[in-house]
Formats: sequence, C-alpha cells, structure tokens
Amino acid sequence: MGDDREGGARHRPGRAVAYAVCGAVLLSGCASMPDSGDLRDVESTPRQDTAVRVFAMPPAEDAEPSEIMQGFLEALTSDEPQYDTARKYLTADAARTWRPERSATVLANGPSVVPDHQPAGREAPDTLTYVLAGTRVATVDAQQAYAPADGSYRNRVHLAKDAKSGQWRIDSLPQGVVMGKTDFQRNYTSVSKYYFASSTTVRTTGQPVAVADPVFVRSKVDPMTQVVRSLLAGPTSWLGPVVRSSFPTGTALRKGVSGLVPDDQNRLTVPLNAKASRVGSARCTEMATQLLFTLRNLTPTLESVELEGPGGHRLCEVNEEGAEAAAWHASAQRPDDLYFLDGKHRLVRLPTGSAGSTGTTALPVPGPLGQGERQLRSMAVSRDERTVAGIGADGRNLYVSSLEPDGSLGGPVVSSQGAGVDDRLTTPSWDAGGNLWVADRDPRDPKLYVVDQGVGKPVRVTVPELPGLIRDVRVAADGARVALVVEKDGKQSLLIGRIARDEDSGENPAVVELRPAAPDLEQITAMSWAGDSRLVAVGLEQGGVHQMRYVQIDGSTLDGPAPAALSGVMAIAASEDERVPLVAYSEDDGVVRLPAGAQWQKVDKDGTAPVYPG
Repeated sequence: MGDDREGGARHRPGRAVAYAVCGAVLLSGCASMPDSGDLRDVESTPRQDTAVRVFAMPPAEDAEPSEIMQGFLEALTSDEPQYDTARKYLTADAARTWRPERSATVLANGPSVVPDHQPAGREAPDTLTYVLAGTRVATVDAQQAYAPADGSYRNRVHLAKDAKSGQWRIDSLPQGVVMGKTDFQRNYTSVSKYYFASSTTVRTTGQPVAVADPVFVRSKVDPMTQVVRSLLAGPTSWLGPVVRSSFPTGTALRKGVSGLVPDDQNRLTVPLNAKASRVGSARCTEMATQLLFTLRNLTPTLESVELEGPGGHRLCEVNEEGAEAAAWHASAQRPDDLYFLDGKHRLVRLPTGSAGSTGTTALPVPGPLGQGERQLRSMAVSRDERTVAGIGADGRNLYVSSLEPDGSLGGPVVSSQGAGVDDRLTTPSWDAGGNLWVADRDPRDPKLYVVDQGVGKPVRVTVPELPGLIRDVRVAADGARVALVVEKDGKQSLLIGRIARDEDSGENPAVVELRPAAPDLEQITAMSWAGDSRLVAVGLEQGGVHQMRYVQIDGSTLDGPAPAALSGVMAIAASEDERVPLVAYSEDDGVVRLPAGAQWQKVDKDGTAPVYPG
C-alpha cells in the first residue's frame, strides 16, 4: 500500500510523509481511490527513500467508504508503534479485537481494492464490503519470521455506517497487516537474533557455537527494543528444535521499558525482570553475548552490553572480546588462507590478505594432497585449517588428510558407484564441530553422509521431504543448518534445511523442514555461505540470464548491490566474515577474486575449485 497500493484516478488525503533530515515537511497522500464505481488498478510508484517517515492521517468527518478504506490502508504503512490512527478507522469492537502484530502479508504491488458486488438484498442497508486482492510475495508471522509465498491473496473488509454519528467505519477485517513489497522494504528491516547450537561445539576449544535466526522488525518503531524482546521470547519455531537460549524461561524486559539506546560510550544497559536475577556469572555472560551478537547486527558500533536486574542490580557486562571468548561466532572468524587446486590438481594456498596481490604465488599445502599424491577435483578445508577433505579427480572417492608435513593419506572415507563424474560425490563441507558432509549423486542410490571428525564411519543422513536429487551441499558453520542444491526435472533449487540429531535414541541425523532460499532461481551452478544468515549463489532467474547474488536463508530479498557480473562461473567461495573478498572459478579466467569496491581480479589462470575453510 502507500507506494505500492493500487488506486484510481483522483487523489485524496491519505497520509502525511516527513523527511527526517528536513524536519516536518508534509506531503499529501501517495495513492487514491474514486468516490464511486469500481476501484481501478494503477502502476506502482517507485520506492521512496528510506529516510522518509510516514505518519498516518485520521479519518475526515463524513468520509466516504472509499476514503475510509484508503486512509486505513495508508495508516498500515505508518510508523506508529500501536497503529493508533489505523484503529480510528475501525469500530470500537473491531479496534479491540484486531491484532496487527499477528502477521504481515506482502504483495507484489500492494492490494487492489474493489467493491464486493453482492446480489440484490444480500447487503444490509448502510453496509458495504470491499475485497483486497493481489499476488502474494511473502508472509511474516507472529514470531517475525519471513517466508516466501506465492499465489493469489483475497480478503474481505466490511464497513458499516454508525446509526448515531453517521460515520462509516470498518467493522470486520482480517487479522494482521497487508502491504506491497516496496512499502514492506521501507517499513521493515531484517535482523539476525543469536542462539547457541544444541549439538555443536567447536572441536578445538569446546566453545558453544552461535546460530543466526533472522527476523523482520519495523525499522522506525524502536527497533532495538523490538529486537531485544524478540530475542528474549525465544527462537523462531523453525530453528527452535536445534538451538538453546541461555536466558531462563520467562525472562523479559522490566515492565515499562522501551526506547533502548546505547549511551555515549556505545554501551547498552538492558533492564531485565526477576527471572534473570539468579543466574551464575558464566550463564550471564552467555546471555549478554547473545544480546551483543544480535544488537551489533543491528547497530555495528555497539561496544558492550550490560544486564541489569530488578532494582538496578548489575548482573554482568560483556564487550566484543569477552563475547568472542564466550562463544564461537562464524562471522568473526577471519580465515588465514584461501585454498584452490593448481594446474596439476594439487592443493595450494594463499594468505587471505594477499590473494591476487602482485608477486604473490600460491604454495602447496603441507601433506600428501599438497604433494600431488592424489589428483583432486574439489576439496574442503576444516574450520581450524588443520585437515583437508578432497574428492579424487574422477569424483569417485573422498580422502581425508591432515595439513601437516608428515601427514599420510589412507584409503577413501566414502566412495560412489555413479556411472559418470557428475553422478558421483559432491564437494565436501565442514562444520565448526569437525563434522564432514558430502552427498553421493548416483541417481540409482543417492545418499547424504556425515562423517564424525572426518575419520569416523560415514553415517547416512535422512532427508524425508527431499523433492529431488542433491547436486551440491554446504553445511553451515554452526552444524544446525545445511544448504542444498536439489535438482528435479532439469531444474535446480537452493534449499535450507534444519539438521536434526537424536543422540539419545541413536537414530541417524536428518535434514528436515526444507525451505527455499532463492525461490526465483531455477538453475543453481554454484553457491557458498557468505555470512551467518546469507549465501551467495550463481543461478538463472526465471525467464532471465545467469547472475550472481546474495540471498538470505529465509528467502527474503537483500538490500544492497549484487557482486559484479562474471561469466562462466563454475564455483564460488565466500567466508562468513563479510570483509573477506569473494573468490570464484571462471572457465574463462581461472581463479579470480572480488575485493571491496573493485572489479574481479585474476589470482591464478590455471587454478580451479577455490574454497575458504568450511
């Protein structure tokens, strides 16, 4: 609505818009509806600048039903915390029972609004029904979790004329709010909350591993307080089964707390209720760490978080250094080296900071795979950069070796019987707990495996809802989520699954509740994790051309530019640390990298299969 919503020919007041940088500059409504007849569709207007603040206008005296509808829909896109003005368009009963926070429905171009022409005698006197219609893009649920959606949207809104006042008001409407895509992008922002993986700790340190849980909050309605409340309320239902929170059940902000902002030292004090007052120091540090990781995702300049109990009692405080000591956070781990295969199919490496620099030459890694004992097709280096898993040149066997000068190479850990190289093993992938993941693409007997520490017996992973054949796999550093490229009927899709483990029952791990990360891409040629809650993917847009883009794991659209175009991309490597350059293998240019603010630069003309640890 607003910028998106479709209306008619003549403008009427709908909402006031103020530019925060200019003070109170008021504009008239951005959409309109006719006084009579059908409400016609019009083209969506361009997206407004994100600095625009929108303030709702109350209903005018003796407003016509069409004006009531227009004003209400405009008010849904305002920056009012409780939608107070929107409620003025409702009857008292409807205002009391309407729950706008229950959901947000996002439509491609905003809702069109047309009268619902009831058969003669069906509509009571002094009542009218309008139909809101459009094409779904996504929904945001009561937990603020985003999910792509498609298909048509159609809902009725009923109006009645008050017998005493003579004013038209809405007396029946769907719960939640509805708006167009550009209004949604202006009104909401994505923020990742952080919890801890239930089944993964760092192999070398035993630290708990932070897991990102993206949600959408209203960007101009006290977002810091919204995010804190959301974190304390717990993880989204999709992620909840595989993570834990250090906050005791029932922990909430102290009653009446709002407007949380850091002080002039960039320190935030978070007042909590009595549920948090008796935790030990280690647990309190984990609680503050969850908050710091989460809020720095929203406000990068935040230096520290202090937790405060009832009566202003100080519970604990943590800064960036303390948080990173308390928990392992993938996006804070800068890899030492970039790895790839040279022209002789040997594993070589370059320091991350010097990849592509003039005069810098890649050197073979220590151990048998750097000496060329096995020619490789692809490989993965463990998160601690001590172990490498490599797929043989024919794609049939997976080998694991240490990155030590005296390392040895044993027999294959996993083997495939696929007829051709593309029907055999995928590129392997490591999580922070030292678990190694690989898929066998043999269409006669496809499998997904996890190998404990890269040396245990391969365990077959079940994927009960798998809609096709796995063509590629990348496990998240946290070991709680996995990205899969799945092929069916010649088309590939990028899916995210939750990794379920049941050590108590001894059942095999499973990948469950698959959901799309890039619903509009139908051919995926390469992908990699590129942050705690995003990936970079190379694929073909429906009806379009191949492109490289960043995608959120919940399927939402990311703001900001896509990586510079590059032709012939067959492999892509990114780090969860977003400061590290993107690296790719192009059939035309070999291994190339993309420094910030620059164009693609050649690293090694004969190189292939670049990877960062993971």
